[in-house]
Amino acid sequence: MLPVLRLVEDRKEHTVSEMRQRIADQLGLTEDELAERLASDSQTVFANRIAWAVQYLKSAGAIRAVRRGVYEITDRGLSLLRTKPSEITVKMLRQFPEFIEFEGKGSETAQATTTVTPQSETTATPEESLESSFQLLRDALTHDLLETIKNGRPAAFERIVVDLLVAMGYGGSVEDAGRVVGKSGDGGIDGIIKQDKLGLDAIYVQAKRWKDVVGSPEIMKFSGSLTRRHASRGVFITTSTFTKDALEFVEAIPQKIVLIDGKLLASLMIEHDVGVSSTKAYTLKRLDQDYFENL
Repeated sequence: MLPVLRLVEDRKEHTVSEMRQRIADQLGLTEDELAERLASDSQTVFANRIAWAVQYLKSAGAIRAVRRGVYEITDRGLSLLRTKPSEITVKMLRQFPEFIEFEGKGSETAQATTTVTPQSETTATPEESLESSFQLLRDALTHDLLETIKNGRPAAFERIVVDLLVAMGYGGSVEDAGRVVGKSGDGGIDGIIKQDKLGLDAIYVQAKRWKDVVGSPEIMKFSGSLTRRHASRGVFITTSTFTKDALEFVEAIPQKIVLIDGKLLASLMIEHDVGVSSTKAYTLKRLDQDYFENL
C-alpha cells in the first residue's frame, strides 16, 4: 500500500491504470512478474494487489475518489506519510474507525479474517488469502485421498482407475471399461480401455499401487508390452512418484505414454469428482466496471 500512497503524495489526481504502470516501473518488475496470475486465473497478482491497496487506503480515508477510477491523497494520507512508515499494513489502518467499519469487525467472519500472520497483513490481498486457504485444504484432501487408496484393497484401486478414466471421457461407461481392465494378463499391461465412447481406439493401462518410486525399468517393460500389441498409447498410473530416468524415457520413445503419479492422480480425482464430494461453494464477485461505463 505504501507505493500507492507515495505515488499520490503530490496531491494530483491519479487513475488506477496510471498507478499500475508507474509503480511497476518504480519497482522494476519484469514481464514475467507482471504476468503472474492468481491461482484462479481471474486476474494478475500485481493488478489485484494495486486494486486492494486502493480499496484499503480509500476505506481508511487516506485517499479519496475524485471520480470513478481517479484518486487523490487526503490530509490523513499525508499525515500517515509524515510518520515515515517502512510499510503500511492492515493493522496500521485499523487505527481509523472508517477502516474498522469497512472490515466489519463486529461480524464473526470478519473477526476470523483478522487473525492473520504479520506477513499476510502486509503482502496478501483477500483473494490471495482465500486461495492460500483453499490450497491448504486441497493439499490436505490430496493427502487423505492417497492414504485411503494406499490402505484400500487392490481391486478398489482398479475400480478407482476405471471410474476416473470414465469420468474423464474415456471408455463410454463403467460397465464397458470394467470388462477389459485388469483382465489382459500381459506382463506390463493391467487393462485396456476405450479411448472414445465408440471404441475406435484403445488405451493400455498399467496401474501400480506402490509406495516405492517407479523407475525406468518398469516403464520400459510397459513400453515393450505396448510394442508387442502394436499399440501407440498408454497410461501408467501409480500412487507414488516416478524417477527422473522414467520421466526422461517416455520423452525419448515414439509411443505416447502418459505418467500419472500420486499427486496428479489425486488432483484428477478432485477435478472430476471421483471419491470426493462438495461441502460448500463460494462465488467471488467483483465490481463490473464495463456495466457502469455503459450506463
